[in-house]
Amino acid sequence: MIKVAFYDTKEYDRASFEKLGNEEISYKFLDTKLNIDTADLAAGCDAVCVFVNDAVDGAVIDRLYALGIRMIALRCAGYNNVDVKHAYGKIHVTHVPAYSPYAVAEHAAALLLTSVRRIHKAYNRTRDFNFSLNGLTGFDFHGKTAGIIGTGKIGRIFIDICRGFGMHVIAYDKFPVPDSDIEYVSLDELFTRSDIISLHCPLTDETRHMIDASAIEKMKKGVVIVNTSRGALIDAEALLDGIKARKVGAACLDVYEEEADVFFEDRSGHILNDEILSRLISMPNVIVTSHQAFLTEEALENIAETTVQNILSCFHNDGICDNELCYRCGDIEACKKARKQRCF
Repeated sequence: MIKVAFYDTKEYDRASFEKLGNEEISYKFLDTKLNIDTADLAAGCDAVCVFVNDAVDGAVIDRLYALGIRMIALRCAGYNNVDVKHAYGKIHVTHVPAYSPYAVAEHAAALLLTSVRRIHKAYNRTRDFNFSLNGLTGFDFHGKTAGIIGTGKIGRIFIDICRGFGMHVIAYDKFPVPDSDIEYVSLDELFTRSDIISLHCPLTDETRHMIDASAIEKMKKGVVIVNTSRGALIDAEALLDGIKARKVGAACLDVYEEEADVFFEDRSGHILNDEILSRLISMPNVIVTSHQAFLTEEALENIAETTVQNILSCFHNDGICDNELCYRCGDIEACKKARKQRCF
């Protein structure tokens, strides 16, 4: 029996994994997030299962290793919260690279539509029997230019959605999709030409704060910025300044740079100490959802299935797992593509 400490458990997590079931895996469901203070809760387990806001840094990895943990199973695609380099040679790390790209792309479109057509404001008004249209004027998507940063599976699905609205699409990606019909441009050109900018790239040292004061200065007046990827892609303070200066017309955020202690929890009875987030939420042209883009029945089912398969592959099948994140050759993504044996 493979024993797994399941951190940051929510009701929908437990339901999807219990529904799937597996006689070879025993879960220890924990409400708390993984950090150096909670690592010892995994004592007696073989693996830990973590999510986007669990802090899996070098100190946590060393403690888990000392406890006998041999695998970290991420139940998400992003792995910026895990020190994969430090884990090499100690603990195997896996992720779920594609659980439902449609879920995230569709949520980005939902945020965009809601913001531009003022759906959220109209909903609140009509519940009070206020049927005035004043202040609800939006704009057509048709003919506008959408700039997509990141053309992985999610980015390409969002491109298809934008094209369905009759939008012209340009894109930036450090690694363009070969032989595609996507019009790739430089990042600066994307900033200057786009009416709407949507982020669909991973968070790395290179992409951190790619949307900063300098980037916003290059953008069109009234630009709409959508982020369903990782919060730290955007300098939140620079975004707030851009909104206050009327340069940014609207922001649709499913992620936030300092979300770890706020998102996924009910904070309605508390004073929010994060002043930047409080001010963003108070802006009439900002929509914030709490890292909800992935949350569909299909995505939860796929996450559970892939995570379980990752765990079984690491402890069986000679330990080879296609979804392992490895640092043996110094390039995590290259290792994934060329894997023919266990990383260590």
